[in-house]
Amino acid sequence: MIFRSKHRRLFCFCLGVLGLSLSIASATPVKATLPAAPTPIVAQSLSHLDQGRKLYQSGRFGDAIAAWQTAAQDYRIKGDRLNEALSLSYLSLAQQELSQWNEATKSIGQSIALLKGAKPGADAILWAQVLNTQASLLLHTGKAEAALESWKQAQTYYEKANDTTGSLGTQINQAQALQSLGYYRRAKQQLSDINQRLAKLPNSDIKVSGLRTLGITLQMIGDSTKSQEVLEQSLAIAKELKLNSEISAILAGLGKTAIDLDDPEAALSYFEQSEQAAITPIEQLQAKLDRFRLLVDYDLLDKAAPLAPQLLSQLQQLPPSRTSMYAAINFSASLNSLEDPIVPLSEVSKLLEKTVQAAKTIQDPRAEAYALNQWGKLYGRTEQWKEAEIVTTRSLEIARQFQSDDIIAQSAWQMGRLYLEQGKTKNAIAPYTEAVKSLRAIRGDLAAINSDVQFSFRESVEPVYREFVALLLEGQPGQAELAQARELIESLQVAELDNFFREACLDKTQQIDQVDSTATVVYPIILPDRLAVILSTAGQPLQYHITRKPQAEIEETLDQLLSALNPVSDFRDRDRLSQQVYDWLIRPAESSFNNTKTLVFVLDGKLRNIPMSALYDGKQYLIEKYAVTLSPGLQLMAAKSLQQTQVGALVGGISESRSGFAALPAVETEVKQIINTVPGSKLLNSEFTGDALADRIKNSQANVVHLATHGQFSSRLEDTFLLTWDGKVNIKELSELLQSRDASRAIDLLVLSACDTASGDDRAVLGLAGLAVRSGARSTLATLWPVKDKAAALLMTQFYEELRKPDRTKAEALRQAQLKLIRETDFRDPFFWSGFVMVGNWK
Repeated sequence: MIFRSKHRRLFCFCLGVLGLSLSIASATPVKATLPAAPTPIVAQSLSHLDQGRKLYQSGRFGDAIAAWQTAAQDYRIKGDRLNEALSLSYLSLAQQELSQWNEATKSIGQSIALLKGAKPGADAILWAQVLNTQASLLLHTGKAEAALESWKQAQTYYEKANDTTGSLGTQINQAQALQSLGYYRRAKQQLSDINQRLAKLPNSDIKVSGLRTLGITLQMIGDSTKSQEVLEQSLAIAKELKLNSEISAILAGLGKTAIDLDDPEAALSYFEQSEQAAITPIEQLQAKLDRFRLLVDYDLLDKAAPLAPQLLSQLQQLPPSRTSMYAAINFSASLNSLEDPIVPLSEVSKLLEKTVQAAKTIQDPRAEAYALNQWGKLYGRTEQWKEAEIVTTRSLEIARQFQSDDIIAQSAWQMGRLYLEQGKTKNAIAPYTEAVKSLRAIRGDLAAINSDVQFSFRESVEPVYREFVALLLEGQPGQAELAQARELIESLQVAELDNFFREACLDKTQQIDQVDSTATVVYPIILPDRLAVILSTAGQPLQYHITRKPQAEIEETLDQLLSALNPVSDFRDRDRLSQQVYDWLIRPAESSFNNTKTLVFVLDGKLRNIPMSALYDGKQYLIEKYAVTLSPGLQLMAAKSLQQTQVGALVGGISESRSGFAALPAVETEVKQIINTVPGSKLLNSEFTGDALADRIKNSQANVVHLATHGQFSSRLEDTFLLTWDGKVNIKELSELLQSRDASRAIDLLVLSACDTASGDDRAVLGLAGLAVRSGARSTLATLWPVKDKAAALLMTQFYEELRKPDRTKAEALRQAQLKLIRETDFRDPFFWSGFVMVGNWK
């Protein structure tokens, strides 16, 4: 079967409470199975407690809340502090599921107060459960550091009670808290230690469950390769022990990991096996739904179509529960993504109506809002505008009531689209504004959105910004509209980086006109029917021009130009295509560049792959007239010019063949020449290990870090790395290393002189921008493709010589080094010098 992806979605995890389980999202903690209650005093209270447990495990959280409130009240009357504390802890869990954060905080606070007032030696398992619940709440409400401490305490109690399962679960939770705090290497080490502990355990159901949870957690933090390895171990042991209740869920986890690893054929096989291994109707339905979504996402509609009626029939017959509701919502979302229906839309409408009613019945307002959102989308498809507006408005009202920004963003966006489709352009501005505001509010939580609901950046975030920009730039936009559009383009850049890292990554910023009054910022954005360009120069009105061409034609030209930059191509084709892009971006506004010395490009889409310095006006390259730099937007890290401080460099590199990567003979010369040019220390070949690099970065005073080694930038977090002598350092590990020093010793310049962008990845430069922003380095100089190492050595040596000159900015130092290659060497072809790009603060 051939898979050609038009898009990829985040797949949801729908696991029951079996041993160790997951409940909501990527930053969602593992929750131990609800423990048995201490010995009860009143039989009726036990009934309420047990009833709440059953309701909770079936996803009926509203009813569980009512049962546990009654249980807590009964225990209070009877003076049973321990059972009252347990009931309140359960109550907080259910309230968290319904995003009732204030109520959940009150309940867990009362539970802890009761335990503190109980007799010494209160049940260790009870303390562990209560602390686990508290930590879950703290993480969800943005208090990761406090959550970490609470889980450490919970671990102590679980170990005191000899509860291996609970102890492992809290340690996995601690890794997630460390990840949220930005301690990626510590989180990874924590998970590695857990894996080693699990390996030493005899094969058992606890080991299988622990490995499964560990595998899913690894996938959530972006280590999909290790996730696959751990899940395969879990599967092998489960099969050996014939733990049929675990096998289907493990196979489903492997399917989702395979999707992350861009292996849809393996994913399909895993989902099929998951369905065959399922021992409950719900598991079977979930596996079939995973398979259906995969086929829809890869446009294999001939394979997906036969499954749709089966799924529709099964979903219509299921009783109300959280699992059945979200299965119906996801199924409807898949159908709504198709241009042509493969089941009668009237039947889908009935299913969504039933889901809305079910959500009301079991008191799950978020599920109700999600279902109403999909129902509104369905009405919009059939041009039932009035009905679409009514149900979408209701979805918005519920989402606003519970401050659910993820749902607000989707439903407000949908309302804006409904207005646009009816030609009500002015009416659309308010809902689009609300949608963007909500997306900004959730920023780093985009990957932590309720994983019961399909959600992807490419489908659910990026289009909101692009459509709003297009709306603002219709006709003849004024300065207010241009300023708002510019801000949206910047916000889209930041949102892309947040999505890349799966957390918010850009905080300390300053406006560009505070950085350089002689710079002009160029904001191109590729819209479906045009290329729009906004230009910003300090102290001047914003400028704007457009090129009316279809997006496909613009992107085809950019692809051709990128290919033509290869030195074996015909230079006449290169110059012609380069001049075409120059005419789109620069020529219409160049007459106003009187005082401009630096052009700063905030690039969009496939423009990111094109080196702006190589744009050609028919006589000169752009770099011959201006210094050129890239930026994620006006929001730049503050920086001093390097001339204001003594330049000190840490220079590392690998010149020999290593780990399957080719030798880079000139790297040894490059490293030695740089050390001779600027004071510093070096790590060459076998010295350049991950630990040595970490130690040198942490303890040296160098404000420049120069790494001449193989590396790759990709739009996939796990495929962006640098090569060390003993392995690979991924982007999060490198970012953490670079930020390990205090602010007074922040790195001014990070140089990566031998990197490449992932083959066939149109968004690979996102990895470069991500590293530039996340590293904490104020500026990053890197290569878009591998350059002949002799050319790289010449350019780098000249760059450092230029950098030492008075009043020389980093961007100008790079420009002069590139001009030297153009005018004084055999490397005058743009291929050899234009791949070097400066990202971030160019001063």
